[in-house]
Order: sequence, then structure tokens, then C-alpha cells
Amino acid sequence: METIAPLWLWVTFIAIVLAALFIDFVVLKKQGAHEVGVKEAINWSIVWVMASLAFNALFWWAVRDTSGSTEVANTKALEFLTGYLIEKSLAVDNIFVFLMIFTYFAVPPAYQKRVLMIGIIGAIVLRTVMILVGGWLLQQFHWILYVFGAFLVITGIKMWWAAGKEQSLDDNPALKLLRKILPVSKNYDGEKFWTVENGKKIATPLFMVICLVGLTDVIFAVDSIPAIFAITSDPFIVLTSNVFAILGLRAMYFLLAAVASKFHLLTYGLAVVLVFIGTKMMLIDVFKIPVAVSLAVVVAVLAVTMVWSVRTAPKLPVKAAPEPKA
Repeated sequence: METIAPLWLWVTFIAIVLAALFIDFVVLKKQGAHEVGVKEAINWSIVWVMASLAFNALFWWAVRDTSGSTEVANTKALEFLTGYLIEKSLAVDNIFVFLMIFTYFAVPPAYQKRVLMIGIIGAIVLRTVMILVGGWLLQQFHWILYVFGAFLVITGIKMWWAAGKEQSLDDNPALKLLRKILPVSKNYDGEKFWTVENGKKIATPLFMVICLVGLTDVIFAVDSIPAIFAITSDPFIVLTSNVFAILGLRAMYFLLAAVASKFHLLTYGLAVVLVFIGTKMMLIDVFKIPVAVSLAVVVAVLAVTMVWSVRTAPKLPVKAAPEPKA
């Protein structure tokens, strides 16, 4: 797989990711279990967005220096920005599923941070593998693009029809299987995944949560990886835009969790984006939609659905906190 990024930029990217994970797992771990407030979530969200934009600026400079062309640098930087925005947008739907899981299991807010941190590590590893495999497949079999495109269109249509319907984990086959295999405590034991009851070591509800979050990572990686390949085939852009979108996932979760009811129509917008990207992939050999047009469509669709969501946000009654489920 060919990339326009020089080797030193790959090294810089890896160093940034390792530094970010160090901050999450070492520095923030010293805070212990605590509820992340809206102000903290906003501050971290701004930090991750600014870091992503700063990296894109560095990428633009590196491409211009390597290729000697400002036009090429502009195109590649725009591909990164579009890919980043698409992956960030799809991560919103991921977050809503996380919210459903946390609500179903009544996960205390103070424990949610650790689950998200582990989920981020899993998502980065999983997507890196899938990007490498996907890139190799596209090199060997061009027709895979049409398969990816059709898959995204079908996924978008299914997402549209499922939007607005009440979701439940009661009939989730993975959850049923876990309950059959593992004895699970009805109570949490701090941030532990395992506890001891009546002399036996059993799983806590938090272990069930981390298993479902991992499964969610797999499902959404299958959706998002084909979407980014519709924008660019450069593995560096595909990987970096994905990872930077994921790094800000934890902060974005706590931010959106506080205002989830106000964006009740956002899923419809994400469905339209998936159908658009899938259609673009299937038309790639007939008509190649410019990256700038793709970016404009994605921004416009998301902006319209977010504004319309806020204007029509339902007033939900206050509900009592649910009991933990196991």
C-alpha cells in the first residue's frame, strides 16, 4: 500500500498516540474513579479536536515539502479532514449505543471512564488491523469497492428504519450467551471486573459491560472502515483520521451523554451520510465525486439534523435511576 506520508510523520503519529494513551491511562488514572462533568468533557473535546487539526496542518506541510506541490498538499489535507469528520460523525452513533449499555446496566458514572478507556484501546487495535486488511483487499480486488459501497447503503437504510425505535439489550444474543457461560454478581465491586461471592470468583456487571462495548467496537469498525476508503486509499490518511476520531471518543461520550435527548434526529443524518458515501463508492468508476463536495455534503447533512433535533427536542420526564442488571 502506497502512501504519500514520509517515514518521520509515521513516527510522529505513533508518538502522539502513545502520549495520548499515556495521559489517559497513567495521568488520569491518578484521579481515580470519578464522574466526568460536562465542563471537563468540553475541555478535553476541544483539546482532541485542536490536536487533530494541528496534526492535519503538520500533514499538509509534510506533503507539500515531500511533493513540492501545494495543490497536492491541499487535496491530501482535505481528505484527512473529510475522513476525520465522517469517522467522528459515525462515532456519535457508537456513543449512543454506549449510553444504552451503560443505562441498561446502571453503570455508575464514576466507573464509566475506565470502560471507555479500555474500549478506546480495543478500537484502535481493531481498526488498525481492519484498515491493513481492507487496504490489501482493495489493492488486490478493485471490485471490493462495490461490495463496500453496497454494504454502506444497506447499513444506512437499516439505520434509518431503526431510528426512533426504542432499543433494548434484553434480546441481545451476545448478552444471553455471556449470562449462560458466566455467573455474574448483581452488584458492582468498585471498578473491578471480578469479585468473590460465597467463596467463588464471579464476574461483575462491569465485565459484562466491557464485553458488550468490545462487541460494539467490532460492529462499528465494520461500518466505518469502508466509509473512509470512499474518501482515500492512502493507508496513512485512513489510519490517522480513524485514530484521531477515536482518541476523542471518551470526552465526546460524556459531552453527548448530557445532551443525548436533544439530538434525537441525528441517527437519520448519519443514515443519509452512509447512503451517500456508499453511493459514492459504487459510482467511483463512473463519476468521482470531489472530496470537497463530499465534505460539504457531510457537514450540511449533520448540521441540518443537529439544528432540527435541537428545535424539536422532546421534553422527557424525569425517570428514576434503573437498578443494575446482570
